[in-house]
Amino acid sequence: MRLIFSILTILACLLFQAQAQIKIGIIGLDTSHSIAFTKFLNGEDKKEEFKDFKIIAAYPYGSKTIKSSFDRIPGYIEQVKGMGVEIVPSIAELLKKVDYVMLETNDGNLHLEQAYEVFKAGKPMFIDKPLGATLAQSIAIYQLARDYNVPIFSSSALRYVPQNQKLRKGEFGKVLGADCYSPASREKTHPDFGWYGIHGVETLFTIMGTGCVSVNRMSAEGTDVVVGLWDDGRIGTFRGLRTGKSNYGGTAFTDKSIEPVGSYQGYEVLLTEILNFFKTRVAPVSEEETLEIFTFMEASNMSKRNEGKIILMEDVYREGMVEARKMLSDLK
Repeated sequence: MRLIFSILTILACLLFQAQAQIKIGIIGLDTSHSIAFTKFLNGEDKKEEFKDFKIIAAYPYGSKTIKSSFDRIPGYIEQVKGMGVEIVPSIAELLKKVDYVMLETNDGNLHLEQAYEVFKAGKPMFIDKPLGATLAQSIAIYQLARDYNVPIFSSSALRYVPQNQKLRKGEFGKVLGADCYSPASREKTHPDFGWYGIHGVETLFTIMGTGCVSVNRMSAEGTDVVVGLWDDGRIGTFRGLRTGKSNYGGTAFTDKSIEPVGSYQGYEVLLTEILNFFKTRVAPVSEEETLEIFTFMEASNMSKRNEGKIILMEDVYREGMVEARKMLSDLK
């Protein structure tokens, strides 16, 4: 009798643990981020701080037009299956099984349509960069998030590099300006920087914060340099690299010192923020800052088309709003 009681107690504990586990679903197995996050949360050497979370299901698609993305999908499917992830045939099936969603699809053009399904199901969601391929898509995604009262946030791992967070918090003094750089390879389905240069632009805004009012850009085949003027007179720059040595970094200028900007240090720092977001449902990056990043990138494109002309951010955002309204009308 005592043995039966002990077995029942163990089973009850296991059932409770299973119920308490936070179940995460991934949309998009066309990016290495999906594999990295799954290894952290489902791997045998899982850290104690991640013990309450598990990726249990994935919908693999995913870009159908970007070869470098869709070629990865079959191999990535096998990798996550080996870590206990169920592959499902649709986003609708995924949403039946999970509490939270990581939208990892590499192609930002698919994010609005895919996020819409998640919003209708009421599941909080992390949307990997880029939030959308364009400013208008990004505005539309945030509008849907408000309409359905679903918390979201979007970020790259560069934001949470410890050095960049120290600069953000003023640990080296008040930031007076910053020059940041990152790879900026192009993808024809996305506007300039929307595919890869967003890493360096996000780093710039992590350090400088919001308040950019105007932008101009000098562009060549191998390099772009974009200058932003902030409303308090500070100036920040982004250099997009397509030739020569490729890396992430920069220089921050404060009232006390000149400091290096942090480089890429893996995905764990970002994952920690994602999981905290799932627990609290409080987005660590504001809608205002995220959309300012996309406005900055679109303003830089407009400056390029106008031979380096200074472009006002408010004008660009206004145009994005008009386009976003049309997208939402067509979507619904």
